[in-house]
Amino acid sequence: MARLRVRVRKNFSKGVKVKSRGFSSSQGLMDKTDERKGRANAWFLELRDQLCRVFEDIERELSSGPNIDLPPGQFDRTNWDREGGGGGEISIMRGRVFEKVGVNVSTVEGVFSDQFRGQIPGTEESPSFWACGISLVAHMCSPLVPAAHMNTRHVVTGRSWFGGGSDLTPMVKDDTDAELFHGALKVACDAHNLEYYKRFKKLCDEYFYLPHRQEPRGVGGIFYDNLEDDWEQDFAFTRDVGLAFLGIFPDIVRRNCQKSWTLEQRERQLIRRGRYVEFNLLHDRGTQFGLKTGGNVEAILMSMPPVAKWP
Repeated sequence: MARLRVRVRKNFSKGVKVKSRGFSSSQGLMDKTDERKGRANAWFLELRDQLCRVFEDIERELSSGPNIDLPPGQFDRTNWDREGGGGGEISIMRGRVFEKVGVNVSTVEGVFSDQFRGQIPGTEESPSFWACGISLVAHMCSPLVPAAHMNTRHVVTGRSWFGGGSDLTPMVKDDTDAELFHGALKVACDAHNLEYYKRFKKLCDEYFYLPHRQEPRGVGGIFYDNLEDDWEQDFAFTRDVGLAFLGIFPDIVRRNCQKSWTLEQRERQLIRRGRYVEFNLLHDRGTQFGLKTGGNVEAILMSMPPVAKWP
């Protein structure tokens, strides 16, 4: 099993405590909500650990290429606390396959500002919120390995819903990678609702689009938000989205990371990364949510590539 290098101020154990104050229907609802919060939080932590382990395995497996003489990367972890309630844990690795990959988890709670409150469902009667989730962005050393993003979350206001998705950003076109990636997501979607893949793929294509350049960020994936049809089913779907990414992205990395690449391909990779920066700073809702709710800036901007260029 991979061993993580941990740099921790204190244990990240944001479990949900259930208080008992008698037996009432409202208290029963609160207890059920808290139990669900705890289950969602535990899943995101478990998925984080699985992703970190397989990425460190890939670092050790490298057997050729320009970075073969470098030591395998390992994750460093840092906890952070949010003023107002909650916190999270940043896991960052800079290695010889993953130039920079972040796998962050957080559980936060508090009150939305009046300015931001109107943009969030379920805040008509109260500005209070609770949210937990996992967010991953991988920028690769080889331009032949696509960058990838995955995040899933559970948000509770006056309503309770799941959201998230995953998308792929090739630096050099590879139709096989795109087909494999979309195929895995479609299997996950079809297991729950045969309409999900078509609907969520369309939302992803619309969301990960740079209007100022009139071009998509990459080859897409799926994107969903405000999923609140049935809590158990929505949670199961959200887990399967994470498991689909866990299954397919490491395979895509292993398929390409041993191949040789050129300086011209590296140059294209750096320019494509510039598009990634533009989208995340100008259009990404998760970035805006984190910054407007007092999140950790380093965790929020984890998605930025280590190096990028503009022609």
